[in-house]
Amino acid sequence: MATRHDTAAPPVKEGGAAPGRPPVAPTEAELRRRSRLSRRWQRDLRWSPYAFVSPFFLLFVAFGLFPLIYTGWASLHQVEMTAPTDMHWVGLRNYTRIFDDEFFWNAARNTLTIGIISTVPQLLMAMGLAHILNYKLRASTFYRVVMLAPYATSIAAASLVFVLLFGRDYGMINWGLDLVGISPVDWQNDKWPSQFAVSSIIIWRWTGYNALIYLAAMQAIPQDLYESAALDGASRWQQFLHVTLPSLRPTILFTVVVSTIGASQVFGEPLLFDPTKGASGGAEHQFQTLGLYLYEQGWVNQHLGRSSAIAWTMFLILIVVGIINYVISRRLRASS
Repeated sequence: MATRHDTAAPPVKEGGAAPGRPPVAPTEAELRRRSRLSRRWQRDLRWSPYAFVSPFFLLFVAFGLFPLIYTGWASLHQVEMTAPTDMHWVGLRNYTRIFDDEFFWNAARNTLTIGIISTVPQLLMAMGLAHILNYKLRASTFYRVVMLAPYATSIAAASLVFVLLFGRDYGMINWGLDLVGISPVDWQNDKWPSQFAVSSIIIWRWTGYNALIYLAAMQAIPQDLYESAALDGASRWQQFLHVTLPSLRPTILFTVVVSTIGASQVFGEPLLFDPTKGASGGAEHQFQTLGLYLYEQGWVNQHLGRSSAIAWTMFLILIVVGIINYVISRRLRASS
């Protein structure tokens, strides 16, 4: 009788599989590769944020910082547009010449009056529209889009429409005045009518934009304040005076400063309001702003050094406005 001989498998240790192959130590080439990858990863982690933000700084240096420095240097020289590399040092003479120029002060006064005429009604109307839109209305999104439509319209298109409206012989405004017995107004050649007409273009373009800013600030006001005021017997007008306006003080200050800066740089509206007069701002410079005066000196008269001095003067004015804004905002924060 044959005998069966079975071969038993080797015993397995309890709690694990049979021991595998021992780990192989990395070679020197593998260690060098891992070291290179580690250094590359560290460099990428360190420098990639700078690479992501570098396009902004490159564009700022090319189109912001370099023109600022160049115009500051050119303002100290006598240089013409026909030969921009031919500079003659004159120091502060360009600044003293523009300060002695009556046309500069005329442009500064026009800029101030147009800024006041356009900014005050604009912000008051924007506040009223934002207060109305703050209530629950049907199709509120549609009204907000309509408010922003004038801001999205180009200056050229808006100015062309207003030129037709304010035409002396064919304009709709004079046609409406004639219906009520008022004689036609020469909107382009009279000083105050022309400034009111230019200001109306600015008001039309920027009222909706500021209204949406006010609306966003109003919606951030806690409703508990209105409910408490209503329980105390305050009417809606009293709630607006004692709850809404105090809460909007930082936003109002912001819009005033931004509108002031925009008013000091008004250029397209007066330039296109009377295209036959070009940068002169009317036959008697009656609505020539500082922006138009700068353009006239630089691109019409081709005095690049003098126009650079005007640009830096406007820049210094904006710095003063910013300092005033900072002081007022600090006092408002301290008082609140």
